[in-house]
Amino acid sequence: MNPLAVQIAGVALESPLVLASGVLGTTSASLRRVAQAGAGAVTTKSCSLAARAGHPAPCVLPWPGGLINAVGLSNPGVEGELEELAEYRRTCATPLFVSIFAGSADEFGQLARRVAAAKPDLIEVNVSCPNVESEFGTPFAADPEACGRVVREVKENAGGVPVSIKLSAQCASLARMAVVCRQNGADAVTAINTVGPGMWIDVGTGRPALSNKVGGVSGPAILPIAVRAVYEIRKAVDLPIIGTGGVSSADDALQLIMAGADAVGVGSGVYAGGVELFGEINRGLAAFLKERGFDSLAQVKGLAEREGRP
Repeated sequence: MNPLAVQIAGVALESPLVLASGVLGTTSASLRRVAQAGAGAVTTKSCSLAARAGHPAPCVLPWPGGLINAVGLSNPGVEGELEELAEYRRTCATPLFVSIFAGSADEFGQLARRVAAAKPDLIEVNVSCPNVESEFGTPFAADPEACGRVVREVKENAGGVPVSIKLSAQCASLARMAVVCRQNGADAVTAINTVGPGMWIDVGTGRPALSNKVGGVSGPAILPIAVRAVYEIRKAVDLPIIGTGGVSSADDALQLIMAGADAVGVGSGVYAGGVELFGEINRGLAAFLKERGFDSLAQVKGLAEREGRP
């Protein structure tokens, strides 16, 4: 028995670690490299119906608390994405999650139908992008009605492929949004996305360092926010949770699992730790289980809330 094995919406993973969307998820070769390093599943960079150039450099900036980025959701569009998915499927058996984003619920449905044809193991829906049909461009993740419609559209067009909704901490109640996802048919939730936007000023020039001026904040600084998010979501719904945000060690991953996560996304930690980080965290998790006398991660999940915990 593999003590690190977990399941997400019926998808079996040999490790709880999932490559988070946006990091090394641009090509089949980079996805395969992460899978070979020990990830239990890999997630593609978010794709849209049409190709996007994104923002010009500098668009990613390391800072003492992690990273701040304004890549601008650059991607080759769904046609280019499908080519990479087919190549990955041909060369690697590690579960494949595909991230999608769009400006309307209808577009989300179209995207889901297209990527489902490639038979991914799960579709992750990035609802942190603005709803272009909203008067104020409110992100789907902050609007229960709009988010619910996206979930229904994706599920209707996903052809039976499990669907996880990637929630943002930038909403009035993560618990409420998770309930909305469950009520509208989501199979899982991913929490959280980057937070912010934030800004970093170059004191030498006196100007914002990113070309876009502001960007999403990720890395160790947001781990406590992600842990709180998972904890609140777990108390609200029984859906599988992919806890994501600030993970760079086995202890970080354990915090999310103890808060209630079934699997753990690893993203910006790869910037400093390289793909070898997946193996390091796996070894740390296995050592923790052995030292504490646990047979599996299932015995650790939700420990922070569980009565009679050791």
